[in-house]
Amino acid sequence: MSIWWSLHLRRDAASVPLARSLLLGTMETAGVDPDVSYDLSVALSEACANAVEHGGDITHGGCSEAYRVTAYLDGETCRIEVADSGPGFTGGRTVRSDRSVHSDTYAEQGRGLYLIQELADHVHIGNKPGRSGAVVSFDKILKWRKDAPLMGV
Repeated sequence: MSIWWSLHLRRDAASVPLARSLLLGTMETAGVDPDVSYDLSVALSEACANAVEHGGDITHGGCSEAYRVTAYLDGETCRIEVADSGPGFTGGRTVRSDRSVHSDTYAEQGRGLYLIQELADHVHIGNKPGRSGAVVSFDKILKWRKDAPLMGV
């Protein structure tokens, strides 16, 4: 079983719960375990919030008004990608699942990437190749409810 969808969203705070609701609805319909769905929805919310806040295209003198969210449920894995047109990460930083993004536990900001790494199984944080913008992608092994109508097999 494979399900995928892609959204082109305005860089507006109202887009974050929209993406999260679509993901949760998809997961519930497919029969994914609610705890796994919740973890992925929190990670998605953090990635979207970062795109809304930091995803403007300042390198070309303008401001991109959109970002993209793509989700794939394929077999036993869910992969989510959030891409924006902002300045990207400083120095072209790329981080892979090594839990190297640290955050001050009590800080008001800066915990999003750390939370994504804690909630997902594999994480890739980097810049778009050849273009401005950041890409945060993460995946998680799915667990299914016993009554899952679309269990991945």
